[in-house]
Amino acid sequence: MASDYSDLVEKTKQWAAQASALGWINSHCAEQLSEFDARTPDSLFNHNTARPLIVAFMGGTGVGKSSLLNRLAKKSVAKTGVERPTSREVTLYHHQSVTINNLPEKLPIDRITIAQHDDESKKDIIWIDMPDFDSTEQSNKHLVLEWLPQIDVLIYVVSPERYRDEKAWRLLLSEGNRHAWLFVLNQWDRGQSEQYEDFKQQLGKAGFVEPIIFKTICADSSQPDEFDALHTTITSLANANTVKQLKQRSMQVRKDELKQKLQQSIQALGSTKIFQQAPEIWHKQWEQTTNLLQQGFDWPIKKLATYYAEHAGHLISNSATNTAEKAELALWDEWAQARFSDALDQFIHNTDQLGLPATPFKKELALVREKAPKIVQTQSELAVRQALANPGNALQRGFLKLMRVLEFVLPLLSISWVAYQVFVGYYQSNMTDVEYLGIDFAVHSSLLVIISWLAPWFIRRQLKPSLEKSVLNGLKKGLDTAITLIDGEVIDAVSVIDKQHSQQIKHIATIIEQCAMVDSQQSPIATDNPLSRMLVN
Repeated sequence: MASDYSDLVEKTKQWAAQASALGWINSHCAEQLSEFDARTPDSLFNHNTARPLIVAFMGGTGVGKSSLLNRLAKKSVAKTGVERPTSREVTLYHHQSVTINNLPEKLPIDRITIAQHDDESKKDIIWIDMPDFDSTEQSNKHLVLEWLPQIDVLIYVVSPERYRDEKAWRLLLSEGNRHAWLFVLNQWDRGQSEQYEDFKQQLGKAGFVEPIIFKTICADSSQPDEFDALHTTITSLANANTVKQLKQRSMQVRKDELKQKLQQSIQALGSTKIFQQAPEIWHKQWEQTTNLLQQGFDWPIKKLATYYAEHAGHLISNSATNTAEKAELALWDEWAQARFSDALDQFIHNTDQLGLPATPFKKELALVREKAPKIVQTQSELAVRQALANPGNALQRGFLKLMRVLEFVLPLLSISWVAYQVFVGYYQSNMTDVEYLGIDFAVHSSLLVIISWLAPWFIRRQLKPSLEKSVLNGLKKGLDTAITLIDGEVIDAVSVIDKQHSQQIKHIATIIEQCAMVDSQQSPIATDNPLSRMLVN
């Protein structure tokens, strides 16, 4: 089912607002998407039943728009004159049975004149005289632009001297697809056939293959012209089928314009394939920065290892140093933070060069930028505590444990052996003439006991790991872990941005898909229908 244009415009504006707030599109793009006007000729009325055909005279200053409407009404309903600008207000001329409920918003009521008639032949038409588009008053241009979305047929009025007017011509080119057009070369009593052909050629360049052009003379009604043909053509269009066809075509043209602008917005978001390159780009940048950081950390790590080794008791007992000492001994200092920030900025710059929006990266990576010092501090302190709690490597710790055991077992064995020898010697001395243990045995046995205890104690003391080296290795390990975690934080942030990008693409693709839906009830305009000559091809 085809979506209503006003709903699509509202969805587009909502998407543009949130996409701009998140930085996916710039303010200029958001402003362009918000400028789409959902108003239609139907918005002038509060009912969905058949409505009149809305026809407006439009043109530059002094071409005779108001005179044409007065001639049509056979009385003065629109102000005319020679003062520049001539027309400063909008004049509505319609049947007395027609009720216009919703005039355009933000328009001064004193600049809208309404004239009614009781001519049944003109009952199905609302005639509008627009202000001079090229006037020196900008408010006139604003009035014209406010009314344009609510017009079915525009009668573009020119004169032999003003048919190449640049301002009105730019409006014709911008609004060409949205309306049906008739052209009036007024004041033809002063015109030449060359001007008519030139005007027709210009319309051909604008997309009108066979434009309908009427030559009229309003200053002197006694001279023959094609005003009656103009009136007859408009009257023939005032039927429900034509109004429906114009409405359907206008809606499809507007949907196509909206679709085109949304497709341009998708390109501004960057492609999914480019987003897939972002992690690789970061890894290359982070590898270079890591090498630089490790070189810069060489001296601070040694200094910090010495401090921790000398104050291990304070650290383990949680007797914290003061804030000034902590700041002085911080491994991740201003230099390191600056190098990390440079890496993030370069990464954002590289992605921006590939066509990806920079703002989402800046917002998401700002959190990682703030977390980096805490990650390094946490991992380095944890590694130092683990190193102090378990100094050395596994082989060293195992050998030291063995020495501790031997420090207890060997003296015990020595004492047991000495006791055994004392007992055996005493027993044998009573049965034989052999002397009981002498002074030499006492000295040697004492030395044995002392050496059995002193040897493992001395070995353990000499092989005890250096706290400074242990802390140094712990700091290096903690730094490596922190660098890996920071890398992971950035990749996670890129993943979040990628998901946000996919959601933005999906949202806007849904609106584009709805814009491409064609109303199944849309009836084509036959080539032999005069209406086909009034539309831009």
